[in-house]
Amino acid sequence: MIIVADSGSTKVDWVAIKEDGSTISVKTAGINPLFITKEEITDILKTSLASLLGTNVSEVYFYGAGVVADSADSDLEKAFKEVFPGVKFFGASDMLAAARALCGQESGIACIIGTGANSCFFDGTKMAEHVNAGGFILGDEASGGYFGRRLLSDFIKGLFPEDIEKAFKEQYDLDYLKIVDKVYKQPAPNRFLAQFSYFIEQHRETPYMQSLLKSGFRDFMTRNVYGYNYHDYAMNVVGSIGYIFRREMEEVANECGVKVGKVLKTPIEGLVEYHKEKYLNKR
Repeated sequence: MIIVADSGSTKVDWVAIKEDGSTISVKTAGINPLFITKEEITDILKTSLASLLGTNVSEVYFYGAGVVADSADSDLEKAFKEVFPGVKFFGASDMLAAARALCGQESGIACIIGTGANSCFFDGTKMAEHVNAGGFILGDEASGGYFGRRLLSDFIKGLFPEDIEKAFKEQYDLDYLKIVDKVYKQPAPNRFLAQFSYFIEQHRETPYMQSLLKSGFRDFMTRNVYGYNYHDYAMNVVGSIGYIFRREMEEVANECGVKVGKVLKTPIEGLVEYHKEKYLNKR
C-alpha cells in the first residue's frame, strides 16, 4: 500500500492506494512542517492515520506548503518513518503537486490559483521553468489574497460603488483601523484577505466585480503565463479561485491568446491518478 497526501495548514487529504487499485480516503488536521513540531506530526499520523490504515505502508508521497524536496532527515520524514517503519518517503511542494495532478506525465503549464497563486512549466518529469510567485504583497495575481487586497483597498479609499459599499458594510463589521490591524498586526493576513472571495462571488455579476475579476486574471496572464511558451501549451489550473471563477478566467485567457486546459478545485484526485498508474505498473 502507498499513501498520497495533499497538505495545507488546516487539513490534509490522504488517499491510500492498495495493491488491487482500490483506495481509502482520510482527512486529518493540517501538517505544515514550518509551524508544527515533529512530535505534533507524529501524533497526527498515529492517532488519525495509522489507526485507520494500519502501518503496512511501503511508500508515502507528501505534497504541501512548507515542504522542501530532497530534505533528508527532516522532521517530517522522521515522523513518517517512526510511525510507518521502513517506509520510503517523498516530500514535495504544492507546486509540484499541482503540476503532476494537472499534467500527469505530459508537458504543460501548471498554475495554482487559490488563496495564493503560483505557476510553472512542467516537462512531464520536473518543473523545468518557474516564474517567482512573489507572495500576496509582491505577486499572487488573481489569488484570493490578491482579490481581497484589491477589494479592501477600494473600500478604505471610498472607491466602492454605492450598492457594493452598502452590502459590504451590512455584511462586515470593518472600518479603516480594523482592516489595518488585521493586515499589518495580526497573523496570516493573506488568509484574512482571501476570505473576501466569498463576498466577491456573492456579487459576481455586478459591473464592479466583473471588472475586478477580469483585471486580476489579466494580471495573472501577463505577469505569469506569458513567461512560458503559452502559444504551444495550455494553461492548466488548480485552486478554489480558478475553479469558482472559471468563466471569467477563460474569458480573459481567450482575450490574451491563452488556451485553458484542465481546471481542478483540488489536486488530490489528479495526484491519485498519477501515482496509481505508476504504482500498479510497477507490480
